[in-house]
Amino acid sequence: MRIGIITGSGTYELPGLERLGEQAVPTAFGAAVLTHGRLGDAEILHVSRHGPGHHRVSHQVEHLANIAALRDSGADAILAVTVCGGVDRSLELGQLIVFDDLHFPSNRLPGGELCTLHTEPGAPGRGHWVFEAPFSASLRAALLTAARALGHVVRDGGCYGHVDGPRFNTRTEIGMLAGAGVTAVSQTAGPETVLAGEARIPYALLGFVTDYANGVHETPTPVETLVHLIGQSTGRFASTLAATLPLIDPAALGPVGTMIAWE
Repeated sequence: MRIGIITGSGTYELPGLERLGEQAVPTAFGAAVLTHGRLGDAEILHVSRHGPGHHRVSHQVEHLANIAALRDSGADAILAVTVCGGVDRSLELGQLIVFDDLHFPSNRLPGGELCTLHTEPGAPGRGHWVFEAPFSASLRAALLTAARALGHVVRDGGCYGHVDGPRFNTRTEIGMLAGAGVTAVSQTAGPETVLAGEARIPYALLGFVTDYANGVHETPTPVETLVHLIGQSTGRFASTLAATLPLIDPAALGPVGTMIAWE
């Protein structure tokens, strides 16, 4: 079983990973760099969204290439992590969220094009992704069990809100998202969720709350607190992912939803 792990801000290398090599995997959408390694008994394909030194900011992440490279390299599942801004006032800074829903109404990539792997008329597999919940139930369960076993504060469920970067959002924008039921926001995981679904790879998303989004509380989260918590997220993510991997049941893995496809 090969597990893709996608990390973001603050986690540019995966702690504890026994690196076996790094490769630029060519795809129809450009090349993506995958680090091949082992974490415990699991075979890992690691993607750093932003690259070393945060080389790419959020609107420069190559989502199509990343997901296509994981698909073409045989990933059986994807675990992704993201630091995020809390929209739900009840969240605690530093807590984890295992998301169960998605708010990404624009369904567009950073360049403005529609978020889909189906870019060419007549291409095999083109179609519509039909689902009730966008995240893998079995992967969500493994993440929750692992986080709780480690004593981490973790929320079961929540709506992930994808927002465009690289700027942060205004009070009014966050107020609209809160009204739509969004729990927390960040700038990269919306496209991943959709593309993994189209690629028929089970995907789950783990968030770590580093700040309260604009207007959620009267006093803004200090930037120093945000930066400090981004630094703390690396260890929290690493421990949770390492504990999750042995809990993944290959027999329970399967595509989320259904593809109405034309082969």
